[in-house]
Amino acid sequence: MKKLTTLLLAATVIAAPLLATTEASAQDHRRPVVVERDVHVKKYKWSRGHRMTPAERRNMRDVRDYHRYRLSPPPRGYRWVQVDRDFLLIGSGSVIANIVIR
Repeated sequence: MKKLTTLLLAATVIAAPLLATTEASAQDHRRPVVVERDVHVKKYKWSRGHRMTPAERRNMRDVRDYHRYRLSPPPRGYRWVQVDRDFLLIGSGSVIANIVIR
C-alpha cells in the first residue's frame, strides 16, 4: 500500500508541469480582444461677460449657502450658481460676473 501511494504521488508531481505547459500553450493560440473607445471630454471654459444660453442654464443650480463653499456674499442683483464643480456669480441677465473653479 505504501508503494502504491508513493507511486501515485510521484506520478502527480511529474505530471503537474506537463499539464501546466499544455494549458499555457492552449492560451497562446487565442487572439487577444482589443476594445477601442472614443472618449471625448468637453471642458467648458467660462469667461466674464459671457451670456449663458438656456441649455447652459438648465445644468446650473442656485447656491444659497455660499458660506459653506467659502464664497463671498453676492452683491444686490447677483447670485451664485454651481455648474458641475465650478461656481459662477451671475447677474440678472445671466451674464457671468465672476468665476470660481474648483
